[in-house]
Amino acid sequence: VAELRSSNFFWFAAKKKKTMTSKPKKVSLSVGELIVKAVAASKERNGLSVAALKKALAAGGYDVDKNKARVKTAIKSLVAKGTLVQTKGTGASGSFKMNRVTETKRLQEDQRSSSAQQTSHRELCY
Repeated sequence: VAELRSSNFFWFAAKKKKTMTSKPKKVSLSVGELIVKAVAASKERNGLSVAALKKALAAGGYDVDKNKARVKTAIKSLVAKGTLVQTKGTGASGSFKMNRVTETKRLQEDQRSSSAQQTSHRELCY
């Protein structure tokens, strides 16, 4: 019995703990931001269809087949927030285009930030 205990003790003592190494997190845009970029870049009058949107994401290097559910929930959340407007279909299918209200707000914010940078540049010069 003493031999079994000592051999078991040796077995537990010989085991080493594996150290957890965390993978470096990729610094890239979220799915929602990629979708907004793709829809904003399209010049279609009726918006961008989901199939065309997935093609644009795939062309940008995003694995759409692996992350179907993530794309679907991102589209639904963007519509719920009001960033995108659904022109055709229901749910996460159909066509989507940018909401004019949020688009104009973003343009105004860009103009404000650029004008603020210009004024700070003027102050530095004088």
